[in-house]
This record gives sequence, C-alpha cells and structure tokens, in this order.
Amino acid sequence: MAHLTGVEPRPRIRHNDYSPLTPPPIGGWTPTLSASVVIPAHGGQHRLDLTLAALAAQTYPAHLIEVIVVDDRSDPPLRLPDLRPDNTRVVLVPPGGWGAGHAMNAGIAAAEGEIVQRLDADMVICREHLEALFRWHHLTDYLVTIGGKKFAEEPPLTPARVHDAVRHGSPEDLFDPAALVPSSTEETIRRLDGLRASKNPYQVCTGPTVSLRRALLEEVRGFDPEVVRGQDTEFAYRLAQAGAVFVPDVEARAVHLGLPAQRGEHGKSIVRLVEAHLAHRVPLRRDLRKEPGRRWLVPYVEVVFDVTGADERRITAAVDAVLRGTLADVAVTLVGPWGALDGGRRWAPGTEAFDLALVRAAFGHDARVRFAERAAPTAAPVPFRYTAPVDAPPAPALLERAVKAMLEERIGLLILDLPGGQTATLERTEAVARARRLATPGEDRAEVIAQTHGVRRAAASEFDKAPQAPAKPATAAAPRATPTTAATRTAGKPAPVAQPEPAPRRRRGLFRRS
Repeated sequence: MAHLTGVEPRPRIRHNDYSPLTPPPIGGWTPTLSASVVIPAHGGQHRLDLTLAALAAQTYPAHLIEVIVVDDRSDPPLRLPDLRPDNTRVVLVPPGGWGAGHAMNAGIAAAEGEIVQRLDADMVICREHLEALFRWHHLTDYLVTIGGKKFAEEPPLTPARVHDAVRHGSPEDLFDPAALVPSSTEETIRRLDGLRASKNPYQVCTGPTVSLRRALLEEVRGFDPEVVRGQDTEFAYRLAQAGAVFVPDVEARAVHLGLPAQRGEHGKSIVRLVEAHLAHRVPLRRDLRKEPGRRWLVPYVEVVFDVTGADERRITAAVDAVLRGTLADVAVTLVGPWGALDGGRRWAPGTEAFDLALVRAAFGHDARVRFAERAAPTAAPVPFRYTAPVDAPPAPALLERAVKAMLEERIGLLILDLPGGQTATLERTEAVARARRLATPGEDRAEVIAQTHGVRRAAASEFDKAPQAPAKPATAAAPRATPTTAATRTAGKPAPVAQPEPAPRRRRGLFRRS
C-alpha cells in the first residue's frame, strides 16, 4: 500500500472513479492515523450502550481511537456504560442550536484525530467496520468513505452479547436475516459500480456512518447547523464542491437499530422538510427548484466580471444582460476596487470611484449582485462559475445551454472563444477545487482538470443558437484547451498505486457483502 506522506503527488482520480486506489487487506497492514469517532445522540441510552459495545471490539488499533459522544440535551443526561472503548468521553452541545449537525460540530471541535468518523448512536457495526473505512484514508487525503447498513427492529440485546458477537466476528447471531431491511442506497451503489460511475455520488452520503480526513472536514467548515433534516446530504454536497471523492466500502457492514424514519407515521413530512433545506443549499437538485419566481440561498451559476477601469454604463449593461438571461438562478460578482468608496471620501464625476458609486447605488440592494475586491479561489458552494470580460456579457441563452452541455459531457472546464479574440470560461466548481488540490507548483490547472474531468474549447456562438450543436466527447477534445504535454496526453489516467496482496477470505454470515 502507498501511504500518503505529503511528499509524493496525490493520485489524480477522474470523476469518482477511485479504481486506481487499492486499499490494503483487512488485517494485513499497519494503521498509523489517529481517529475520532463522533456520535451525536439525543436520548436512547440503551442503543448507545450497544453502539459503544460494538466499538469496543474493533480491529482498528484501540490506541489510535477516541470516541466522543455528543449529548444533545438528553433527559436524563447520557452516561457512559462500563463496556466501551477506553478513550471515550461525553461532551455537551453548546447553546444556540439543536440537531445532529449542531451536535456534530460540537464533537468535531473537541476531536483530536486525523480522521473523523460520524456514527449514529443506534448502530451495531462489525469488528472490521472502522478499519475498512480508515484504510482508504491512508492512501490519500481527499476521500469520503461510506459504510454500509441494513435496518432492523431492535431485538432483545445486551451490551455484553453485542460485544462478544462482534469481537468473535459473528454479529449475524444477533439478528434475523429475514427481518433485515436493506438501505435504499445499497442498490444505487451497486448499480453505479460502487459509485465509480456516479455523476453525483454525494447523494448517497446520507450517514449514519461516514469518515474523512480532518483537514477536508475543516475546509468545508463542518455541518450547517441550520439544516436540522438532510444535514448529511447537504454536508456531502459541499464536500463534493471541494473536490472530494466518495468511496463506499462493502466490508464496513452495520445494522441500524430501528426502521428508516421515512417509513414512520410522519415520513412524508420529514421528506418535505429535507427537500426544503436541500432546495436552498444544493443547486444541483434542479427537481427541487421548479418555481421560477423564487430566489435561492445558493445560486446555480456565479457570473464574474472584473470591472476595474470600466465605466458605469458598461458594468450596468453587463449585469442586466445576465439578469435578463434564460437562466434566472444566477448571481453576479463584480470584482473591482470597491474599497475606494469607503471612508466617506468625495467622488468626483468622471473618476472611476464615481462610476463604481453609481453601480453600487444601482445594484446594492439586489441580492443577486455581489461586490468583491477579488474573486474567491472557487465558486463553492455554487456549482458553476462563468468568467468573462465586462464588455462581453453572455447572450441570453448561453449560460443555460453551456451548463447543460457540461453536465451531459461531464467536463470540468469549457473555454469559449468570443468575437474579437477574447475568451470566457465556464468552470465546474468541483473540478477546479480538485485541480487546486492536485496541481504541482507552476502546473497549469487546466491540464489537471483535463485529467480529472475533461476540458473542451468551443466558439461561444455554439451556445447562442438553437438547436444546440451535438455534444463533443470531452476526452477527445480535452488537449485542445491546453498545450500538448505529457499531462494532457495521459488525461483520465490517474497515477497508479501499489497493489497489495489480496486479503484472506473470512466467514461473513449476515454481514456478508452483497
């Protein structure tokens, strides 16, 4: 197995095809990364006791694990049972919020491990569960690993019985296989080749057992505490925009005590609440944004104009052109020396400051228009960014058609040739974020995007006309976007990773991989 030391380059994974990575065999390697298992909990002391009993029987080295139970105002307060991992403690949620996301943030703040595992407080996991997920994080640092689960009505169990069954590798003795309910995500994972062929793999990252490197978690600033339902999907969406790769591991088996909440009496109401949160925060869920008159918290496309030196009429014309386009789900960022307007200075007519003052007066109360001294490194959490000269705003249908082409072709960068020799770019945020992570010093990021997502160059007029021209394969056209180099000649071929010896076969029973 190739361990990530920070010296060798990270493997360049195309889309979500993590096939070039080969994890070490369970039981046949030496873990080195510390891990924090964070368990948000509200009541349910008995089920928590069973979860901790299973955690006490893991194959991942105990000295590398800490367990943090986050008590979300349980009444009575949660306590730690005798049968638990050695390094286990309880922390209380701070005031100002409630729910799993708020609790997770409290646990993350207290965590010290290099890996953070989010685990529900009603899970009985197999003894290899943590090891199976954590082995991937020893290969590279931009993975999100997902454990499997089945649902079961809770049978009469004791912590001692759970611990003994998990420790001896026979948790199948605890449950009736005929009564287990498979997770709806399992079929999706199988159908999409373990998510290798998934266009939006974040959608199956719904908890309750997910792990990632701490640095990646901190990069996206943890969970959104305002999302009280659907917080795992929203969190995973932001991880996707940060360039993460999602890896489900069938060896990380588990049983969730209790049936899915969506099947209960209030199932439809819960789904509606989830969708309300996701509609505002996950723009790729176009099915949730069918009402054209609404404005959404996170727009679908960010349009960036550098307005430095431009007069008010050119800037206003560019902004109005975008806002009148066929794609209404947009935001415009105007990059310029806006600091010149601060401090109570007088702006003389005919100066750049006076023109900027006119623009800010015209659009300062429009939530779709933003003012910035410089553009952020990526558009995250907005999934697309269009950048063009201020005197060459997009034609009315260009953004809508160009984004559609990018989705159909699964490319990460579209370079558009404009009249007069100028260019514009349409970037997919996840591709740019991954390129920023993987590019070596001085390397053209477009070359990296060509390898991980694909690049195409086209005339802007292609997206002005109807019907739209047939899509061109990204792999064939990607080298046109950048000079021919070794990097572009190997587009889509991530660096190989050492292949370990296969793991010995072991009895699985109920937790058998399907």
